Amino acid sequence: MSNKDLAVVLVSGGMDSCLTAAIAAENYELAFLHLNYGQKTEVRELESFNKIADYYSVQHRLIVDMKHFSEIGGSSLTDNKIEILNADLNSEKIPSSYVPFRNANILSIAVSWAEVINANKIFIGAVEEDSSGYPDCTDSFFKAFNNVIKTGTKPETEIEIVTPLLRLSKSDIVSKSIELKAPLHLTWSCYKNNDIACGICESCALRLKGFQLAGLEDPIPYRDKPSYI
Repeated sequence: MSNKDLAVVLVSGGMDSCLTAAIAAENYELAFLHLNYGQKTEVRELESFNKIADYYSVQHRLIVDMKHFSEIGGSSLTDNKIEILNADLNSEKIPSSYVPFRNANILSIAVSWAEVINANKIFIGAVEEDSSGYPDCTDSFFKAFNNVIKTGTKPETEIEIVTPLLRLSKSDIVSKSIELKAPLHLTWSCYKNNDIACGICESCALRLKGFQLAGLEDPIPYRDKPSYI
């Protein structure tokens, strides 16, 4: 049995959540939470989640199916009628890949689970400065949600959302992952493909840009590897 406090880590299977797990592992026993919400790369993301969990010998794992996101639609990740567009890193618009209020849904599940298993931290790998501009990846959103937790849980419950990557750029994330030996070779970021990453969707572009700025080679295969710097 570990003497460390328990922390829930939201793990999508991507690079950001992998580093978040590595950071949490320094001081906490880990409990991994993963969401299947009908995304087009659901199978591949789940595979990465389990491989990362195995890497960190995580015993506490919760995989939640929330297929209602596909029925709600409104996102190119979950709605087959909406095309996943190629990246435009200069755009200031919220991209079509935004899944409406997804983080609030998964954080609600995380809080419920944390309260039951007596975890006092919830780690999420949200990135504000170098993300796609999603409104539920901002500092103000997480501060507001921490207030919701205080209001909506038992008086003796103390659970806090932790966002260790919030102010980092993607190149910072790559460098920190190398420093902490986070298993980036096990991760998956592509929005389009389950076999070989496309290299041109928003998520691939941000990831590749991070590696290129860090002067390092991404360990996963790509169909196309444009320069984003």
